[in-house]
Amino acid sequence: MSPYRLSVLSLSALLAAAPLPAAESVVDLTHAAVLTPPNLSGPEEKAVRMLIDEVEKRSLVSWERVERWPMNQVPVILVGPAEGVRLLVAKRGIKLPDDLGKGGHEGYSIGVDVQGDAPTSWIAGNDSRGVLFGVGRLLRELRLNRLKITLPAGFHETSTPTTLLRGHQLGYRPKTNSYDGWTVSMWEQYFRDLAIFGCNAIELIPPHSDDAADSPLFPLPPLRMMTEMSRLAGDYGLDVWVWYPALDGNYADPAVVELSLKRWGEVFQALPRVDAVFVPGGDPGDTRPKVLFTLLEKQAANLHRFHPKAQMWVSPQSFNREWMNEFFELLRQGPEWLAGVVYGPEVRLDLQALRAAVPKRYPIRNYPDITHSRHCQYPMPDWDVAFALTQGREVSNPRPMQTTAIFRHGRPHTSGFLTYSEGCHDDVNKMVWSALGWDEGADVRDILRQYARYFIGPGWEDRFADGLLGLERNWTGPVAENTGIDDTLKHFQAMERAASPRVKLNWRFQQALYRAYYDGYIRARLRHETDAEEAARAKLREADKLGSLKAMAEAEAILDRAARERPAPELRARVFELAEALFQSIRAQLSVAKYHAIAVERGATLDTIDAPLTDVAWLQKELRAIRKVEDEKERLARLGTILNRTDPGPGGFYDDLGDPRRQPHLVRGVGWDRDPAFFATPLVGFSFRGMGPDPATPRAWWQHAESLYDAPLQLRYAGLDPAATYRVRVVYGRERRADRVRLVANDAVEIHPYQAKPIKPVEFDIPHEATTMGELTLSWSQEPGGGGTGRGCQVAEVWLIKKRAAK
Repeated sequence: MSPYRLSVLSLSALLAAAPLPAAESVVDLTHAAVLTPPNLSGPEEKAVRMLIDEVEKRSLVSWERVERWPMNQVPVILVGPAEGVRLLVAKRGIKLPDDLGKGGHEGYSIGVDVQGDAPTSWIAGNDSRGVLFGVGRLLRELRLNRLKITLPAGFHETSTPTTLLRGHQLGYRPKTNSYDGWTVSMWEQYFRDLAIFGCNAIELIPPHSDDAADSPLFPLPPLRMMTEMSRLAGDYGLDVWVWYPALDGNYADPAVVELSLKRWGEVFQALPRVDAVFVPGGDPGDTRPKVLFTLLEKQAANLHRFHPKAQMWVSPQSFNREWMNEFFELLRQGPEWLAGVVYGPEVRLDLQALRAAVPKRYPIRNYPDITHSRHCQYPMPDWDVAFALTQGREVSNPRPMQTTAIFRHGRPHTSGFLTYSEGCHDDVNKMVWSALGWDEGADVRDILRQYARYFIGPGWEDRFADGLLGLERNWTGPVAENTGIDDTLKHFQAMERAASPRVKLNWRFQQALYRAYYDGYIRARLRHETDAEEAARAKLREADKLGSLKAMAEAEAILDRAARERPAPELRARVFELAEALFQSIRAQLSVAKYHAIAVERGATLDTIDAPLTDVAWLQKELRAIRKVEDEKERLARLGTILNRTDPGPGGFYDDLGDPRRQPHLVRGVGWDRDPAFFATPLVGFSFRGMGPDPATPRAWWQHAESLYDAPLQLRYAGLDPAATYRVRVVYGRERRADRVRLVANDAVEIHPYQAKPIKPVEFDIPHEATTMGELTLSWSQEPGGGGTGRGCQVAEVWLIKKRAAK
């Protein structure tokens, strides 16, 4: 069983059981001066400026920057490269660590000396980036209260990162649900925020991608903003990557290649800093490897005209088996222009298998999807369809515990990461990835406490960290049964009541609050609508006594009344208020019509907040059809059919494969904890995109079990009647694909060959020889060797129906 199929712990009980922290000894730095060595580099100057600015923003205290020791007895904070810090204290009697500055690249040492008349703190970087990350670490530890700044007296840390590359994709394009409204100053603030948690690289997206050319929210044209972002990253000493999909056309055509070289060259020339270019093989692009490699050899030379040391990387995303084999053969030839391989979504091998197949000379960079919750690389395991429908692919999605597991699963096989992100709704995940990249053994709750202390404020560490963990637990298990959702909402409402105006204007606070209210509203709706549906079904079961027409009329009256009596209107209203606040604070586009989101699936969760959650629409459609039947006996028979739709009959079996509670025969595979991308584990998928499924179909058809690529989806039965024959009824799931599937019994007997998946029940006889031992394994598979997302083998419902004793 997945570790995420756990009962939800009451948040209030957890907090009540937590011991009160002991009072800590602190150093008062309210009136400190910041002393720096002379001749700092540009990034070092930026780091010092960041320290002073961020302290003032949060505490309203303006620290003075000095170049000599103050004459009066004030606290001093030394900031600079290690040798410069050592020279500053040479005659002051301050004991520094003997190994100061002798650690690895990007490392730092932070400490406090309280022996003199005034405390002295220091941040000593092993290099320029070490100064930046040391400043970030101090900022995460400072208690930045209003007009009061303290630091634990015993705080000291010497640290170097355990992961070389730690970055995030930041795409200024219409597809994102916030970034296209950001100004240069907003980007600079976010670059700082990321660096403070250990990020050392950002990835930009060029104007020519798979997006619209313009957004109504753009404050600057795309290439100009891209140039500004490259400059900003360079100012702070961060690496600049460019994600550059090959979308110009048929690259076997020399004219297309020349056009591509010109377009890409214009972008390369405009950017002040480029350290690497990553070209995905697909998602989007889909260029055959041998054609793609020929193009990229030319593009690498094109890149070096403007950025001589920049690297070229490529991924095998979306490749089918034929193209993947061709890709490996090209790698074995050892192209000199290629610096490394990227592992991202839609790679048909798991990361360990890819590492084994790629020559050792090429490092592998991870490109994990941290931004989507369904139809993605790392979907939320066993997600309830009520949330999948309403919250969709891109919603505020703190998944700190799962993020940690995913990070650690892939870490041994890569040199580092730049995550795939399409907005700031995944901000918590970014900071967790960054902090784990710095220290892969870090405690995730401590990361969340630092997140809360720095971004929300001192005194919020435990409350906000527990709230974020509560939001992750909200998504675990059936929504209707998860009382923890209500606990989490109460927890956030208590924080909301206690929050100052400044905290309430904080977009990170608003974003978590939005999720808590949204989750609570969906749970209230689901319970209300489920109760109404169950009451209506109970009334229909009285049709033999009441008569079919009267029973239907009373059932419809129950449903109509429930539709008029909307539950929890105050929660829904607060969701809309917070959506407006988030648009004002961070340009969050939570509606297509209201806030210019590019599509419903791009975070426009206001547009799906009232989506149907139950079988009510399907039930009403069926009742309308039955009303047209003139014969009472036939009406009663048809009512029985819909009320007992899932009944497999005597000796039969039923599985609702989209509902984790009703999959008794599903073969589980290796499990999420060992397989978070579901290569060898069936997952819950969803047969809809955009605004959702046809509500006039059964709810069970909205979700399904699916297996990826060449892995089979299997059901295993025991306790069958060896003397009986059986028939299988199947409803296939289908997302947006026309994949064909095949059904085989016991790995040997073909039940049906590869065929398209109709969205209706279909039935097939099971040959008697397949069940004579009293056991049966049914295996579905899609056509082997495919690429793309790998999704296509999708089954929603299965009935195994006992027919009769065999002759």
